[in-house]
Amino acid sequence: MAKKDGEVAPVVIGLVAGFAAEFVTRKALTFAWTRATGEEPPTDLESPDVSLGRALSWAVVAGVGVEVARVLAVRAARKQLGGSSGRDLEV
Repeated sequence: MAKKDGEVAPVVIGLVAGFAAEFVTRKALTFAWTRATGEEPPTDLESPDVSLGRALSWAVVAGVGVEVARVLAVRAARKQLGGSSGRDLEV
C-alpha cells in the first residue's frame, strides 16, 4: 500500500527506533547473561554442543526482551510524534 508524503517520516522513525532498541537490548542481554552464568550466550542454538535447556533459556530471554524493547521504543517514538495512529509506526 502506498503511503502519503506525510506518512513516510513516522514509518522511518518507527523502523529506526525498533532497530536501535533491538541492538541495544541484545547487547544488554548478552552482558547480563554473561555476568549471571559466567559464559557467553549460545550463538548457534541448533548445535548439538549446546544443551537444550541453555538454548531454550537464551531463546526465551532474547526473544521476549528484544520484542518488549522494540514495542516500547516504537510506542515512545509514536508518542513523540504527537500520537499518530499505531499502524503508522508498526515494524
